[in-house]
Amino acid sequence: MTDFPSPDELFSRPFFFVGIGGSGMLPLAQILKGRGAKVAGSDRSFDQGHTPEKFAALEAQGFDLHPQDGSGIVSGDQIVVASAAIEDSVPEIGRANALDCLRLTRAELNSILFNTSGAGLAVAGTSGKSTVTGMLGWILEATGREPTIMNGAVMKNFVSPERPFASAVVGGQSLYVSEVDESDGSIALYRPAVGVLLNVSLDHKSMEELRQLFGDYLSRSRISVINADDEEALALLPHAKEVITFGIEQEKAQIGIVPGSVAEGPLRQAAMVVDRHNDSQHALTLNMPGRHNLSNALAAIAAAAAAGVPVEASVKALADFEGLARRFDIVGTSHAAITVIDDFGHNPEKCAATLRTLRAHPGRVLAFFQPHGYGPLRQMGEELAQTFADELAEDDRLLMCDPVYFGGTVDRSEGSERIVRLVEEAGGRAEYIPSRKSVEDRLVNLASPGDRIVVMGARDDSLSEFAKRLFQRIS
Repeated sequence: MTDFPSPDELFSRPFFFVGIGGSGMLPLAQILKGRGAKVAGSDRSFDQGHTPEKFAALEAQGFDLHPQDGSGIVSGDQIVVASAAIEDSVPEIGRANALDCLRLTRAELNSILFNTSGAGLAVAGTSGKSTVTGMLGWILEATGREPTIMNGAVMKNFVSPERPFASAVVGGQSLYVSEVDESDGSIALYRPAVGVLLNVSLDHKSMEELRQLFGDYLSRSRISVINADDEEALALLPHAKEVITFGIEQEKAQIGIVPGSVAEGPLRQAAMVVDRHNDSQHALTLNMPGRHNLSNALAAIAAAAAAGVPVEASVKALADFEGLARRFDIVGTSHAAITVIDDFGHNPEKCAATLRTLRAHPGRVLAFFQPHGYGPLRQMGEELAQTFADELAEDDRLLMCDPVYFGGTVDRSEGSERIVRLVEEAGGRAEYIPSRKSVEDRLVNLASPGDRIVVMGARDDSLSEFAKRLFQRIS
């Protein structure tokens, strides 16, 4: 950390973001600009004409956008923010190297902002990070704490005509709320005042690596907030200094649910939250379905408690939480009662949570899954296939197209057809259709009254447009 510039030095220099429209880059660019820095950037999607409304909104907010041809890198004084994995063949990187620009990864920049705030509140875990970050950020905002929030998803409570892509909130310097990522190991950069651990399950790394990363993360956190319902997370409790536990099932969890108090509907739920520090009970209404979202709410309530917010105030704030874009985001329901849902599910745990939420209520599920890369598919393909086979009912259907591919040297020898074969071998019904346009046509032909169509995948903003177009066609 000592080699990184101070915040004062950061804000005195111009920034250039390579891939400024990305889910991890965009909120950081917004925070820097909100704090007075000069910010420019480029993006392959901007060059290709994808999601034009996003880039139009960025230009309206005063960001300078350039083609991804190196023309935006003009001075050695610029700080170039780029993915750690970006190749030197990208024109901006070649130009930055030639001018000897300071380069930071997204995580390095975020950790500087996080660690130099008054108190950093981190949200970690394999699944649920963005939702809990949004919930915690909203609790702090609603209770007058003026947090700065760095999220990987658009938070609906903060969307405005001027900021339609509100994945960040520029608040004060005293509280900085951020999801932190284990997939690239960058979680090791953060020193949290409050460190939340939601769950530990297979994603980008082996379980042994994850246990080490998350255990070290808890040991660096002043107060740890741990999911007592997650066996792997709870096993790491000895690494923590001071702990607040939360859980639905675990009766010893300090922030929990009164047994038998949960009432679930297809769009919302209610439950009685118990604060076992003083045995007080508080009626929670949550405008999001799914047991995993109830657990997410408890995580946010417990994290806010660690930051000094009374449980009663947090529960009240969550009644007005509107959710996140692409997190069980209902696009619409047609006159024939066919519902289309846009969802970020991309690993076994996230996909299982979404499918269980759907299966808790009547109607056939037509699940379209676009893998977010060939590498992740190779890493967790067997677990993904088993998840779809286990969670989909006999009448349900899985459709898969080819994985997201943005170029580069990744091995593409094994793709979606392998996962479809594994699902079928496990007794599920699945189809491999290489092109997304053909998937769209197939879904339109398959859909019948009462069906729920869920569009799942990550790293591709155009999935939301796909879901909207699909809904228009079936309507």
